[in-house]
Amino acid sequence: MKMRIVLQRLLFALAIAGASVLHAAVQSVGAIGITVGDLDRAVQFYTQVLPFEQTGTSEARGKELETLTGIASAHTKTVHLKLGGESISLTQWVAPKGRPIPADSRSTDHWFQHIAIVVSDMDKAYAHLAKHKVRHVSTAPQTLPAWNPNAGGIKAFYFRDPEDHVLEIIWFPRGKGDPQWQRPTDRIFLGIDHTAIVVSDTDSSLAFYRDVLGMKVAGASENFGVEQEHLNQVFGARLRITAVRAEKGPGIEFLEYIAPPGGRALPAEAKANDLVCWRTPLHVKALDELAARLRESQTQFISTPASKPGAILVRDPDGHALELQTTKP
Repeated sequence: MKMRIVLQRLLFALAIAGASVLHAAVQSVGAIGITVGDLDRAVQFYTQVLPFEQTGTSEARGKELETLTGIASAHTKTVHLKLGGESISLTQWVAPKGRPIPADSRSTDHWFQHIAIVVSDMDKAYAHLAKHKVRHVSTAPQTLPAWNPNAGGIKAFYFRDPEDHVLEIIWFPRGKGDPQWQRPTDRIFLGIDHTAIVVSDTDSSLAFYRDVLGMKVAGASENFGVEQEHLNQVFGARLRITAVRAEKGPGIEFLEYIAPPGGRALPAEAKANDLVCWRTPLHVKALDELAARLRESQTQFISTPASKPGAILVRDPDGHALELQTTKP
């Protein structure tokens, strides 16, 4: 495992040598994609339990989708949702069906991903979710301790949607988080601050997201203690947390478990239609050139080769799916 990580770092370094033209290749992070098994049930949850607004629907099949996802006879239906200034998409695979989230999936597993929904009042938001009997991941909302200078005072709560995807609500005290979350409002649920992913090695993830894709480090902390244990119900949890951002859109937050050990890697047979597959769209410039650099660095491609791709799916060092899309002029 260590040899693989060292090799990845070396390949990333070689890939970016002389590649200054690709600095800040990622212009923005788009609508986070969640793969669901029952689209109607998922939409009901996100629009009635949570206050997302449906903005449209789409259906895809044929060669372009098959090339993008690497799956033959692909057929999907998608509902597009919005909350505040951010969006998500819910995609059901009509064919072929993917596998459900493993019943023993844990917060430490490397396929773990969630979105963090900002709230203006944690007590009111939690009461609303409790009224709808959401399934808890956290024992209750947690306030991170004041001794942690970068995270102290932040309140958070993890819960599950009907298909076991983990979601977070988060509240920022003044001086923390994006200033937009401090604007006066009568809304409780405000928007999406970031998507969080478990990583096996922060330095390898930074070599990919920062050094190859050009995203910028926006913050870091080391979280541990009883509050962190109650937040994700992982005894002895100690996390190295690093946030990266593009110019626009939600951030991407790395969760590296320093303790406990034992987080499992994404199975080699995982595919784009499995429910563990979230899809994070990254709007980039010079897609063809970036794709060539990624191939040189031995990045894993989900998409099969195409003559003029409008988008490609790749995996980051831990297998999280990223959809690279050409930035519109």
